[in-house]
Amino acid sequence: MGRVQDKVAIVTGGAKGLGKATSILLAQESAHVTIVDIDDGPGIEVEKEISGTGGSSRYLHMDVTSEEDVRRVCREVGEKYGRIDILVNNAGISGAPRPTHEISLSEWNRVLDVDAKGVFLCTKHAVPYMRENGGSIVNLSSVYGNVAGIDNPPPYLYHAAKGAVRMMTKSDAVCYAKDGIRVNSIHPGWIWTPMLDEVGKNAPEGQDAFNRRLKKHIPLGRYGEPLDVAYGVLYFASDESKFITGSELVIDGGYIAW
Repeated sequence: MGRVQDKVAIVTGGAKGLGKATSILLAQESAHVTIVDIDDGPGIEVEKEISGTGGSSRYLHMDVTSEEDVRRVCREVGEKYGRIDILVNNAGISGAPRPTHEISLSEWNRVLDVDAKGVFLCTKHAVPYMRENGGSIVNLSSVYGNVAGIDNPPPYLYHAAKGAVRMMTKSDAVCYAKDGIRVNSIHPGWIWTPMLDEVGKNAPEGQDAFNRRLKKHIPLGRYGEPLDVAYGVLYFASDESKFITGSELVIDGGYIAW
């Protein structure tokens, strides 16, 4: 307990999956957590769950693709606490697994807007509240920001966006090091989340066959859990990683070791 004692955190996409697990864990470790999402019902439930166990949290509606929304939330958090210590850029969506020549411009724009532009906007507006005291930005990329996928064709849009997040992380790490702001990325593999569940349900081969096929490519033989990733975020958010910036933490059960 207390690994991020009294630190002020914003978690994007905090209503479900990795964002929910991260919000709860940071609050358990004594951070003041602002959960942001566009899915208000589940977001409010996460706030209630944290508050019900004595944690410090609140939910705010925010679309990471809207600069007006992002500016408003960062201002509200910054004015309430006097600073922002932790930004977790978790919000993301997946793209259709189609080759480049079959992807529409609107599909491209949608995925890059949420997964990459969202990271840019949140970083842009959180940094001014971090510069005086330093801080930690944790960007959720993916193993598919490092390597191609096992599907043919792979989810090209997702790869492009998560690769962008990986390089944005390194550039921002260098840019803001002088301000004491650390920027690191986490690269999850196949983690059991609502997003993965939905992908499996829509798989042409059927969900059971989809799950069996994927697990064959994971040396540990199973999916990860949201908490596996949340603990990685906690490490980067805490002072335990105070000499680490511009780094990548792969949490994938050995998937890209092969």
